[in-house]
Amino acid sequence: MTAISLGPSPTRRDALARRIRLLVAGTITYNVIEAIVAITAGTLASSTALIGFGLDSVIEVSSAAAVAWQFSAHEHAVREAREKTTLRIIAVSFFALAAYVTVDAVRALAGTGEAERSIPGIVLAALSLAVMPFLSAAQRRAGRELGSASAVADSKQTLLCTYLSAVLLAGLVLNATLGWSWADPVAALVIAAVAVKEGRDAWRGDSCCAPVSAAPAAPGADACGCAPGCSCCT
Repeated sequence: MTAISLGPSPTRRDALARRIRLLVAGTITYNVIEAIVAITAGTLASSTALIGFGLDSVIEVSSAAAVAWQFSAHEHAVREAREKTTLRIIAVSFFALAAYVTVDAVRALAGTGEAERSIPGIVLAALSLAVMPFLSAAQRRAGRELGSASAVADSKQTLLCTYLSAVLLAGLVLNATLGWSWADPVAALVIAAVAVKEGRDAWRGDSCCAPVSAAPAAPGADACGCAPGCSCCT
């Protein structure tokens, strides 16, 4: 017989909700600054990759703002009621990002202008590559313990920014050193495919399982309490 364990206590739930609010606020602040710097640097260097990265930051702000709205409610029941709407907003953000990156990558591959070297862009991409994984991991842990699919989905949006930062950094460096202007759009198409998958998972509500300590273990569940196919722990 499977033992039923208690989920997070009300005090622990409130602490996790406060942590998520702080992480989301930090993510929004960073992405606003990132968007301004990227779009400005991209415009000066005629870099569609940098401009696209800045617009991605704008999309990430909308995703994080949706989670902030959900967790602005202090009552746990209200936060749960807002979960589905928040997931829909995050999913649409993923789809919008995938669409933009795809169009931008195709345009770049078609040779619609060559970007100049951008040192500010390289610095920004490197900084984002260092910062975003920590924000994503912290929010994901808190969201998973709380059992919030929207918080985990938003953490994936932040993690996707890490991938985009790596793609942008590689593209800018290769363009600046070797003149390989095609490297960035090719990798961006891979990122677009990942964004579609994550958007689909968020729309279905597959971004997180039940809280690790809040429900009986599902048949075949792994050590962290996730059933087969759940993306909580990946």
